[in-house]
Order: sequence, then C-alpha cells, then structure tokens
Amino acid sequence: MHTIYVDADACPVKEEVYRVAKRYGLKVVVVANAPLRVPADPLVELVVRAGFGAADDWIAGVIGSGDIAVTADVPLAARCVAAGAVVIDPKGRLLTADTVGAALAVRNLMDDLRQAGTTTGGPAPMTPKDRSRFLSRLDETIHAARRAHPPR
Repeated sequence: MHTIYVDADACPVKEEVYRVAKRYGLKVVVVANAPLRVPADPLVELVVRAGFGAADDWIAGVIGSGDIAVTADVPLAARCVAAGAVVIDPKGRLLTADTVGAALAVRNLMDDLRQAGTTTGGPAPMTPKDRSRFLSRLDETIHAARRAHPPR
C-alpha cells in the first residue's frame, strides 16, 4: 500500500492530506517533534521523534518507492526522492529526481545569503490558490504512484 508521510511540524495542509487520503483509502503517517492531534482513524498514524532532525531522519529512513512525502524541507525532500518517493511541498510544488537538485541549490544559496547578513525575507503566506494547487497536485501524484507502483 502507498503511504503518505507528512513532515507535520508547521505543515499548513495536514487537514487536506487527511481528506484526500481517506478518499483513496491511503495510510497517512504524521511525523512530528512533539505530539499533535490527528484524526481517530486507523489509516492515520502519529510518530513523534523529539530532537533536531529526528523526525526528518525517521521519514528518510522508512520512506520508499511509491510513497509520497509532504514537506517544505528541501533537504528532506532530496533524501525522500533519493529513496524513490515523490515529494509535494505545501504549495503544490512537485519535487522529483529532475527538480530537487535545483530546489536544493536555491535553498543553499539563500541560506548562504542569510548567513552573510543579507535580508532575504521568508516564504510568502499560504493562499487559497496554494491550497487548491496542493490538493490538485496530491490527487495527480496519488494517481501517478498507483500507475507506476500498482498495489500488490
């Protein structure tokens, strides 16, 4: 069965993931650094891993081919893609083997600029259009994963 892994700390689209996953009967693993409220549903599991990077390390260690990760963390996305998963950020951007390298390079450049004292701003606020794009991309990604990795 395909699984959706949610890097849940500060994830603005958890509710959307739960709704879509329920419609398709997919398991959702919500991974966080601290306990969170998740739906009382046998297909939703909460995994808590305290400590810097512990949640990311756990996701990267268990995710596999045919799985989907939802994260805005580009280094985690690169690790998930290397494991054969597909990654969607909360604004609906798809990160694959073809695109994650460029995303990682931009992230590293921005990090270098911030460390050098340049004010770079932050991510734009989440909009209804972003949520809509995310929902559409998640739906497309689930269909693509099912075609590429049919259930056994």
